[in-house]
Amino acid sequence: MVPGEENQLVPKEDVFWRCRQNIFDEMKKKFLQIENAAEEPRVLCIIQDTTNSKTVSERITLNLPASTPVRKLFEDVANKVGYINGTFDLTWGNGVNTADTAPLDHTSDKSLLDANFEPGKKNFLHLTDKDGEPPQMLLEDSNNVDDSVHDRFIGPLPREGSVASTNDYVSQSYSYSSILSKSETGYVGLVNQAMTCYLNSLLQTLFMTPEFRNALYKWEFEDSEEDPVTSIPYQLQRLFVLLQTSKKRAIETTDVTRSFGWDSSEAWQQHDVQELCRVMFDALEQKWKQTEQADLINELYQGKLKDYVRCLECGYEGWRIDTYLDIPLVIRPYGSSQAFASVEEALHAFIQPEILDGPNQYFCERCKKKCDARKGLRFLHFPYLLTLQLKRFDFDYTTMHRIKLNDRMSFPEELDMSTFIDIEDEKSPQTESCTDSGAENEGSCHSDQMSNDFSTDDAVDEGICLESSSGSEKISKPGLEKVEMAETDQRKDPIQFQLGEPNSLMYELFSVMVHSGSAAGGHYYACIKSFSDDQWYSFNDQHVSRITQEDIKKTHGGSSGSRGYYSSAFASSTNAYMLIYRLKDPTRNAKFLEVDEYPEHIKNLVQKERELEEQEKRQREIERNTCKIKLFCLHPVKQVMMENKLEVHKDKTLKEAVEMAYKMMDLEDVIPLDCCRLVKYDEFHDYLERSYEGEEDTPMGLLLGGVKSTYMFDLLLETRKPDQIFQSYKPGEVMVKVHVVDLKAETVAAPVTVRAYLNQTVTEFKQLISKATHLPADSMRIVLERCYNDLRLLSMPSKTLKAEGFFRSNKVFVESSETVDHQAAFTDSHLWKLLDRHANTIRLFVLLPEQSPGSYSKRTAYQKAGGDSGNVDDDCERVKGPAGNLKSVDAILEESTEKLKSLSLQQQQDGDNGDSSKSTETSDFENIESPLNERGSSTSVDNRDLDQHIQTSDPENFQSEERSDSDVNNDRSTSSVDSDILSSSHSSDTLCNADSAQIPLANGLDSHSITSSRRTKANEGKKETWDTAEEDSGTDSEYDESGKSRGDMQYMYFKADPYTADEGSGEGHKWLMVHVDKRITLAAFKQHLEPFVGVLSSHFKVFRVYTSNQEFETVRLNETLSSFSDDNKITIRLGRALKKGEYRVKVCQLLVNEQEPCKFLLDAVFAKGMTVRQSKEELIPQLREQCGLDLSIDRFRLRKKTWKNPGTVFLDYHIYEEDINISSNWEVFLEVLDGVEKMKSMSQLAILTRRWRPAEMKLDPFQELVLESNSVDELREKLSEISGIPLEDIEFAKGRGTFPCDISVLDIHQDLDWNPKVSTLNVWPLYICDDGAVIFYRDKTEEVMELTDEQRNELMKKESSRLQKTGHRVTYSPRKEKALKIYLDGAPNKDVAQD
Repeated sequence: MVPGEENQLVPKEDVFWRCRQNIFDEMKKKFLQIENAAEEPRVLCIIQDTTNSKTVSERITLNLPASTPVRKLFEDVANKVGYINGTFDLTWGNGVNTADTAPLDHTSDKSLLDANFEPGKKNFLHLTDKDGEPPQMLLEDSNNVDDSVHDRFIGPLPREGSVASTNDYVSQSYSYSSILSKSETGYVGLVNQAMTCYLNSLLQTLFMTPEFRNALYKWEFEDSEEDPVTSIPYQLQRLFVLLQTSKKRAIETTDVTRSFGWDSSEAWQQHDVQELCRVMFDALEQKWKQTEQADLINELYQGKLKDYVRCLECGYEGWRIDTYLDIPLVIRPYGSSQAFASVEEALHAFIQPEILDGPNQYFCERCKKKCDARKGLRFLHFPYLLTLQLKRFDFDYTTMHRIKLNDRMSFPEELDMSTFIDIEDEKSPQTESCTDSGAENEGSCHSDQMSNDFSTDDAVDEGICLESSSGSEKISKPGLEKVEMAETDQRKDPIQFQLGEPNSLMYELFSVMVHSGSAAGGHYYACIKSFSDDQWYSFNDQHVSRITQEDIKKTHGGSSGSRGYYSSAFASSTNAYMLIYRLKDPTRNAKFLEVDEYPEHIKNLVQKERELEEQEKRQREIERNTCKIKLFCLHPVKQVMMENKLEVHKDKTLKEAVEMAYKMMDLEDVIPLDCCRLVKYDEFHDYLERSYEGEEDTPMGLLLGGVKSTYMFDLLLETRKPDQIFQSYKPGEVMVKVHVVDLKAETVAAPVTVRAYLNQTVTEFKQLISKATHLPADSMRIVLERCYNDLRLLSMPSKTLKAEGFFRSNKVFVESSETVDHQAAFTDSHLWKLLDRHANTIRLFVLLPEQSPGSYSKRTAYQKAGGDSGNVDDDCERVKGPAGNLKSVDAILEESTEKLKSLSLQQQQDGDNGDSSKSTETSDFENIESPLNERGSSTSVDNRDLDQHIQTSDPENFQSEERSDSDVNNDRSTSSVDSDILSSSHSSDTLCNADSAQIPLANGLDSHSITSSRRTKANEGKKETWDTAEEDSGTDSEYDESGKSRGDMQYMYFKADPYTADEGSGEGHKWLMVHVDKRITLAAFKQHLEPFVGVLSSHFKVFRVYTSNQEFETVRLNETLSSFSDDNKITIRLGRALKKGEYRVKVCQLLVNEQEPCKFLLDAVFAKGMTVRQSKEELIPQLREQCGLDLSIDRFRLRKKTWKNPGTVFLDYHIYEEDINISSNWEVFLEVLDGVEKMKSMSQLAILTRRWRPAEMKLDPFQELVLESNSVDELREKLSEISGIPLEDIEFAKGRGTFPCDISVLDIHQDLDWNPKVSTLNVWPLYICDDGAVIFYRDKTEEVMELTDEQRNELMKKESSRLQKTGHRVTYSPRKEKALKIYLDGAPNKDVAQD
């Protein structure tokens, strides 16, 4: 067949080429679009979410082509933030178009360019509520929910590493079927204060109970009768009104908890929700007395049951009627590995009777003998609202810990309780035949014979504090009487008379309170069914979401398969804990009150709360538009940098902000307003970034770049004098502080601030400085301090400042004198030495001692060559000049310094005994006289004269007061030093005073400078030879091997001035303000202080004072003061300082049989190479004088002290540092002996033993045993000797813990490891290798005393008190749970708080 034209076949080659051409055309078209898009300008949109729909305010950024329609912008924003498009508005924010405040049209097709968006700039937008309603969240499929987002996950969050099955309620793959915001569900959440999830769950359940809510609304609060803050019903009323009418996502519960009398600490205590329900209901009953709601709790929640015992021989039954508010259901019977499968099964077990037979027989009143009996419970009446508590918390007697049972227990949505009611008893409560006595007592069963574990009323604190209630009536509770009369009056209760009707006891589930976690803690939330729409909701604190019946089933708990008794440990930890059912009775089932049905007082309350909420919303809006930024100001008079926080609305102008800052800094009476301005400031770098000339009317929001939570810069309120003008600060400039150096006067002036650019050359920079300082630029030398003590001479004129290392804020030193110093190398120049000294000089405040040795009445003068000692009165004579005035301080100090140096050398040469090794301060100064008081010297001066010069505020003499070194050290703490004090940073302006006056640094020009400064070159980096580490491990010596004072071998800058301390900082004492080079050694520093202290440096000690006012002695003489910083404080105390090889030792007395076995005695000085006997000889007079202990050398011993534990006994021939390791701040025990020392050799072992007497329940005092070997047999023999116990009956055990190894007499018999099977003491489990071990022993034939409960309790109290006093823990006790209490007066009183 010949094909027609329209049916012509196209060759295959043509098809291929056409397809390829089409593909090329499409690609070309796309490339052109991309190219055009690349050329099109783009708009950067920054959108800030200012609504309260999310817990965290989001900020998103979109970079869109300028041709993008506004409609597309809204769509992109909606997708980004997760809101439904059209439920929010976009308005202009800070930065651009601030005048246009109308929201953008979300349906507009205008391009961004046409809508006034600016390409290439930041366009700030605010996402706001639409018509006052918050945005609606996008509905998300459960499979796509991000489990990592907390506010999108309803229910407990999964824990890391948790074991979870596929059915696990908290597994990672699980989420609720939908997540809806408040606007969708119509319900409001409750904010968790900290650990108040249990409270939130109960409150939401009560709110969703129509009968309870309606009854609460009908109650009216009377202002005249009670404070609204402490009224629990009123605060619940307010909370329910807010839950019903608030537009917030969640509201606070702090007002409710405050009405409970709780403080903020209660928010951190998690309690049981069932316990809270019981306590809250009791509190409401007390508050509602004599009101219409007085019996509300009982009408809604109270049921009745009979507790009975029936004799199986005669049929006599004893019984009593009890009431209940909830039914506790056992999850797993005691000792069983299988849990009950359902609530119905647990209810049947609850009423299942038990047989009392054998030793448990019941004494029948009718039979007059013990008979077999049946004991059980019968339900007589079920409440309208039935509460079931699933007892998931139990106690494991194997591990002795609380556990949670996570076994599965199902519960139906509808529960038929008719099968559990006792119809016979309900019709006739007295159907059983009783004797007269039985009829009289309505059953003769005592309460202690009843298995009434569901009632906790007996002797249990209900948690309601009634002491402060207005009435003094005694409140009786059911079940407290031994035998309660059965109720004969029938209350009006529909349930009791509907037993014959079908389904009359059918209950429907409406609340499941879920617990997730363990017995140690967890999280509560509630699943509640609304009676309005029969929909289930999850109320998880502030999150409310819609859930399904399948989600409820997942709270049944359990896991697949059986794993034995501990199967619940592998199950999901999220399961139902409390169930609340409501009776299905159309005649009683209520609906929530409508708004028009509200009582008048509720309508008023609703209006009041709405007004408050609107006010809060307006306040939040103001807060959202308020810029909060740090504000600094250098006070123009005090010259102190002040700091505050400026809070200014974004629409306020700069001029208005300046006025606010002016008032905030309290400058009204100091300087005119027009002499102030705000500038951009970087406090970290102390850098002025820019000023705002001509922008006085610009809004602060625009100047600061919008409202932000934090700013990367600060503001400075800059001030000027009326005759000055403000300097202009431009962005890009750097700030330079210029210090002018005067080489002749050796001074460094206060800084002058100049502004420069980084691209300026050094030559241009010199010209700039020349204008500011009026120094010639040609001879100017500029030194840049890039960082601490890093000095760089700017010697390249063409180099830029950036290349030289300038940054935002810089410090330079300039000098312009024409001297030969210019020709020297910089590190050898006078300029470098002066700047180096300036950089290392710190200011210290030194507190001098209150007394000086010159004021002691008994002392002996040093003997000088060719001179004799005179009397003290002559020595104390004041030396006056020709005009009768006292000599100047500089003359005194110069003369006394020379005399101190010569005296120190002479003392060493003549072998004077002035540096004896006596330890007490009294003995230190008995043979010491200050050289300032030498008789016959015309240049000598009394210390009191020196005081007149140093202390200008108090010219009176200081009274002498003896204070021993041990007293000081005993009061001084030995904690570690504060790390912030160790910083060596300092202010470079140390030597510049407040009024910018020049302070002379040259020692020769300052009358109070003691020595001249001799500096070594920085590039040498070497210390003097004596300044190296000492060979010994003790304190460094102040004198070298030749006896020459080391303080004389190095001279650093030192300048001291009298100083008057501020009020509260030690006024009335003598203070010095010392400027010193911190590279000076402690030895040299002490040498400089000698004239001011009045004694040689070897006879006073230096203590550093830290921020907590703790003092620590500084003893390393070869260490520098580099760890000190400006304004550190130093205290000088009189007393002999340590020399080479000496150690200060704390001596404590060991009292083995005292309640406090360690008593501090004194501080002593032990020297390297000294024997123990020699140290004992030196201790004897000190012990006699300071401690009142008169001991002979053979009546006490010294032994090692490790905290409170006595250790190795030191023998008399032991040598310190050779046989005994000794270190700084060493401690040693002194033990007084009862007889002759038995320890003669290091092979012996001293053991402390103590006998335990089980028959008397007491411990004997300690006795020491000295063993010749580490044999257990020898220990037994010695124990038998001192106790008289036969050798074969000796049992012993090693004490535990620190000395004295205290243990309760109730625990010692079974807790210690008695009679270990070892032959030597140095093996496990004894490990006794040193002296001081504690051994308890007993007679194994002695029986333990049998104690009554009363005796045991009394003994337990005594032992607890004894062990707490000694600081030993009685037994392990976990963290105590705080009892849950509600205080009816709104606050706990002292007696209740101590319960």
